[in-house]
Amino acid sequence: MKRFMIFRSIILSLLAVLTSITVQAQDNVIDEVVWVVGDEAILKSEVEEARLSALYEGRKIDGDPNCVIPEEIAVQKLYLHQARLDSIEVPDSEVIQQVDYMTNRWIQMLGSREKMEEYFFENQNKTPTQIRESLRENAREGLTVQKMQQKLVGDIKITPAEVRRYFKDLPQDSIPFIPTQVEVQIITAQPKIPISEIEDVKSRLREYTDRVQNGEIDFSTLARLYSEDRGTAVRGGETDFMGKGVMDPSYAAVAFSLQDPTKVSKIVESEYGFHIIQLIEKRGDRVNTRHILLRPKVSDDDLVNACLRLDSIANDIRGDKFTFDQAAIALSHDKDTRNNNGLMVNTNSMDAMATSKFQMQELPQDIAKIIDNMNVGEISKAFTMINEKDGKEVCAIVKLKNRIDGHKATIADDYQNLKEIVLNKRRGELLEKWVLEKQKHTYVRINENWKNCDFKYPGWIKD
Repeated sequence: MKRFMIFRSIILSLLAVLTSITVQAQDNVIDEVVWVVGDEAILKSEVEEARLSALYEGRKIDGDPNCVIPEEIAVQKLYLHQARLDSIEVPDSEVIQQVDYMTNRWIQMLGSREKMEEYFFENQNKTPTQIRESLRENAREGLTVQKMQQKLVGDIKITPAEVRRYFKDLPQDSIPFIPTQVEVQIITAQPKIPISEIEDVKSRLREYTDRVQNGEIDFSTLARLYSEDRGTAVRGGETDFMGKGVMDPSYAAVAFSLQDPTKVSKIVESEYGFHIIQLIEKRGDRVNTRHILLRPKVSDDDLVNACLRLDSIANDIRGDKFTFDQAAIALSHDKDTRNNNGLMVNTNSMDAMATSKFQMQELPQDIAKIIDNMNVGEISKAFTMINEKDGKEVCAIVKLKNRIDGHKATIADDYQNLKEIVLNKRRGELLEKWVLEKQKHTYVRINENWKNCDFKYPGWIKD
């Protein structure tokens, strides 16, 4: 066994040396293997990609990026390796949700989907298809690491006495600062779309169906040319394998009823617009389809009229004819909030439990700009925004329900925050101990030019 491990180490070392000389990236720039962890290599291009992502996300790198980032990637590979041993898997529904979240974050940071695609092409030479695949891989690995960490620290419990003792022993200048948080209610109005516009969309979809059924053109070609779902259009309309739970119910009902991959479905209306669908393959409780999505266009006049209606509703609320809560339940088109009196829920929060509290950067940008200058209890004027979920332009009014200004934590007001801080401290200590132990049993090779670092975990370089 010992001889086998020595032989394996020699082979991996030779592989790393050869790969560092000959690896060639798509843009004809020579890449380089800078670390090998177990059976996996870390490329210089991976480090640069992570550095650029951190830069755009505003994450401060405490130290030399060429030291900090490859070590972070190496630690992730340790968790991924253990996750494979423990057969930890992430459901596709969670991956899709995380990809959507990551995509929206990039769009918010860069201003539009087009600018996001331009950034990835200029900095990483990635096409829209490669962007989606990269985000999917990053999402799956990130969620797998989270699940592995949760398994390792899942049994940690904290008592109120421990939280109080932690807070009591903190130096005054080390008491945590709780950032400003807000609670926001929203009412949206989606402009009524003229019947003539809907009929035009359906007519175009029927035309596409006829052209496919007559053998004139492939469905995938039409999807690339005309589908308004940009995420799938670049793949010929292909959605990848999905379960019913992550699909629009109307879309799912038709997609799972399809039997013949050569046929095209009837026109399907979903919350995203109108589709025609073609079956690719079924696997148990998942189905892979391709589709063409068209969205009826809203005229500027209709959008203005929707905003005027909301301004009228806002005035009635201010005049005490009815409350914001009542208006949200009866009139709002936002199905995610109307049954909650219009109260928005923070799905981006890192907390284990859902919360109605948002830090400003967690709100959709269009809403954050409005809320920033409002007083508690105030109702905004109507404004237009893009619904992040379906990409449609809607009109909205918002109410600032509550604002908790940034402050130093107190045990009376911020117990839950302090409890989470203590928990995270304990989790971090346990995970750090696990990494140090895992290092002892994992083959690691670091390029000579990347060794001169003050690593967080010193066990990477073995004598």
